[in-house]
Amino acid sequence: MKIGLLILDVDGVLTDGRLVYSEQGEQLKIFHVHDGLGIKAAQENDIQVAVISARDSAPLNRRLDDLGIVHRFLGCSDKLEAFESLLKTLDIKPDNVAYIGDDVIDLGVMRKVGFPIAVANANGMVKAIARHRTQLSGGEGAVREAIDFILRQQIGLEKAYRKFL
Repeated sequence: MKIGLLILDVDGVLTDGRLVYSEQGEQLKIFHVHDGLGIKAAQENDIQVAVISARDSAPLNRRLDDLGIVHRFLGCSDKLEAFESLLKTLDIKPDNVAYIGDDVIDLGVMRKVGFPIAVANANGMVKAIARHRTQLSGGEGAVREAIDFILRQQIGLEKAYRKFL
């Protein structure tokens, strides 16, 4: 199976899942730089990256802009509907999609994709249906670990990161 689309959850996957607020009530997010390079490597190697998240925030939009992620469904209450829309927009089969999740809200989509991935600190139900589990937790480079696994299988890591060497 060749992965052509990687879908990411945000809280608990790209972040460690904690919600941090400033004194002014502004929501802050912390992202791992390793995940960013992995996302760039995936994009360089013809894997489209999308985000489906129940939350929306200015820091998240800024990070997605920085990473060039154009396919995003934020503040999304129905992840399965967003997933179906992505399949149609990108004309891709579910078997060629990987999804990285951590909690029960991700299960609907994870059951539909060809390669469901759970981060190390994921909910037990998510781990149970995952075809791959990262050793790293969400927000600690788990996305990069998963991307490296996919790239290693599809083309080899050195070739995948050739632009960055």
